[in-house]
Amino acid sequence: MHGGELDASRLRAVCEPATLGFRSTAELPLLDGMIGQDRAQRATRFGIGMRGPGYNLFVLGPPATGKTRTMLRVLARQAEQEPISPDYCYVHNFADAYRPRAIELPPGRARELRAEMTRLVDECRTRLPRAFESEAFEHQKARILEELGHRQQGELERLEAEARAVGFTVVRTPAGFAVTAAPRGQPLGPEEFAALPEAEREQIAARAKPLEESVEATVRRLREIEREARRRHELLVRDVAAFATRQLIQELRERFAGLAAVTAYLDEVEEDLISHAEEFRHLQEGPPLPFLPPPGAFLDRYRVNVLVDRGGTQGAPVVYERHPSHGNLVGRIEHRAHLGTLVTDFTLIKAGALHRANGGYLILEAKDVLRNFASWEALKKALKSRTIRIDEPFEELRLANVVSLAPEPIPLALKVILIGNPLLYYLLYALDEDFRELFKVKVDFDDSLPRTPEIEGLYARFVGTICQEEGLRPFGAEAVAKLIEHGARLVEHQERLTSRLGELLDLIREAAFYAAEAGQPLVRAEDVRRAVDEKIDRANLLEERLARAIAEGALVVDTDGQRVGQVNGIAVVSLGDHAFGRPSRITARTFSGEPGVLDIEREAKLSGPVHSKGVMILTGFLAGRYARQRPLALSASLAFEQHYEEIEGDSASAAELCALLSSLAGIPLTQALAMTGAVDQQGDVQAVGGVNAKIEGFFDVCRARGLTGVQGVIIPTANLRHLMLREDVVEAVRAGRFHVHAVATIDEALALLSGRPAGAPGPDGSFPPGSFNAAVEQALASHAELRRRMAKGD
Repeated sequence: MHGGELDASRLRAVCEPATLGFRSTAELPLLDGMIGQDRAQRATRFGIGMRGPGYNLFVLGPPATGKTRTMLRVLARQAEQEPISPDYCYVHNFADAYRPRAIELPPGRARELRAEMTRLVDECRTRLPRAFESEAFEHQKARILEELGHRQQGELERLEAEARAVGFTVVRTPAGFAVTAAPRGQPLGPEEFAALPEAEREQIAARAKPLEESVEATVRRLREIEREARRRHELLVRDVAAFATRQLIQELRERFAGLAAVTAYLDEVEEDLISHAEEFRHLQEGPPLPFLPPPGAFLDRYRVNVLVDRGGTQGAPVVYERHPSHGNLVGRIEHRAHLGTLVTDFTLIKAGALHRANGGYLILEAKDVLRNFASWEALKKALKSRTIRIDEPFEELRLANVVSLAPEPIPLALKVILIGNPLLYYLLYALDEDFRELFKVKVDFDDSLPRTPEIEGLYARFVGTICQEEGLRPFGAEAVAKLIEHGARLVEHQERLTSRLGELLDLIREAAFYAAEAGQPLVRAEDVRRAVDEKIDRANLLEERLARAIAEGALVVDTDGQRVGQVNGIAVVSLGDHAFGRPSRITARTFSGEPGVLDIEREAKLSGPVHSKGVMILTGFLAGRYARQRPLALSASLAFEQHYEEIEGDSASAAELCALLSSLAGIPLTQALAMTGAVDQQGDVQAVGGVNAKIEGFFDVCRARGLTGVQGVIIPTANLRHLMLREDVVEAVRAGRFHVHAVATIDEALALLSGRPAGAPGPDGSFPPGSFNAAVEQALASHAELRRRMAKGD
């Protein structure tokens, strides 16, 4: 890539609206997939297609690249082609109420089962009391009671006859039946019995003993008769209840034929309804005590808790859970207060995102899941066991005991898509051994896209899709062209476009706002420019303050004249939502002393490690070029003047080297040029970041003072493809009022800054007389000679 002074056409890659092939984005089809991102698309297809365990997806990439929106769109399209997932519900477990049963049903059938069970209970509330009030039931019940009375009376008559035969009679006492002597047909009172002779009392007691045994036997027979009557009554009740409910249950069996789990549940329901049939007779009564549950409370056991209802849906579910707390993720068991304690039942079980997404896709933000440790552990347990088990986190740490449940686990079959940044991915991969087994598919989003006609077309369709979805004015071709240029400017590359669609989305909305404000039917290029300028204006207060300080002379930056040992460097100040270039004077002083280059910024602890490395490279360059025949006897100091914050990066190392060589040679350098670029030990100038902001930062200072036509910036040749300068800078270069020079070596930079050739070494290694390098070599020789004489004491 050729350097030298750059023509205006090389400073910004312009998008011609005519090449886009439309007048308005309203003409374009909607975008239904990713923009570019071939690697991510292939990984997504693979992850969706692989149905083995652990092939869940982790989507990573820079923020605002549209990862979430893209995955939602891609998965929704894929889910439409997949079968509808089943319904799930919880029902009462008649064998163990602590462990509710889970039932899987075809889509829409859980809602139907709930409605049918409600209807069944309503009909039972009507039929069963009516059945027990029928004449047939009352007649059968009366027969059982009558027979019970006859049999009990017969047993008592037999006992009384046996007692009379031996001079006794049977009496009823509060403690039950007893026998007492009745020699004359009337029972003896206590006083009369006590007045009898002792021998007669003993005879009476001896005769009473067998009778007492008969009384006990009779009481046992009476109890057995009562139990038999009760059994007959219960059987009668069961027969009546079965007759009243059999047809209702049979209708349900036929309605849900082929569903074994429902059939088994209905068998249990029928048995339980029959067992509690008589309780239906008391449903209209109030509770016996105010604090007891009403008579109808037992009917809750026949309800159906629909956990997931797929009725009316199409395809597999796609769920994006924005708040993945433990309860929102795996479900929860709610409680209600009763008599000072918390109680629950199966109707208070609530579904989580895993239930709603089961059979489909669940999208989660990784940082949100990891913020809740219980959620992360619960998610891993569910994926490893392939079941959803609803439990309460940290149950062992609870201070108060509450009634809880252990619902039957539900089988889990879904794809989890975690979305996060690269740092999270690599940390989890290194520190969590389960992560690499559960999330085997890495979907890596690039922060930029190739700038091809196809991608530019997709950019335009993206704009049109957003306008239609959000009800914005459509964009004209000129406005889309400016958006494409801005997309290249965001990544600082003429041949690439940003994939951070979130930033582009904000610009689309803001440009549409200004178009609406102006009453324009289409968003114009002027609206896009205004949106960009207004966004900068909202964020560049500090930039304006620094520009004012430079204009007032508080911060000294020379833009004309020449100085020895001084070069204009440019740093980039980043404020999060805004970055700008700030020119700074870089000065160097050289003198005889201990060999080495003193970095004042490093000594003042205002230098980062990368900047310190760049300064150390300067010593390697000096030694390699000028100290092959004599030792490097040079002491030097470097400083960023009026720079009081930390300096990081090596993008000023080329400017620092030029300042150092200028100080050594005593050759002044022009202050009309600023310079950026890193340098290696061979003297090659290397690419740097933020090149557009740096050029524009020096341009703004020069324009504020008045452009002279000689001012400009020196950049590395390797940065040419990164140029996407503002349009006002390009126009100034086109008019010859500002210049941009590209250099590949430090010698080219020295020639531009000093106005004299740098000079290449001849066959003997010496530099041409009058060249910049010759002056440097001569100065170093003088320093070496002085150091030699000082060492000898001359």
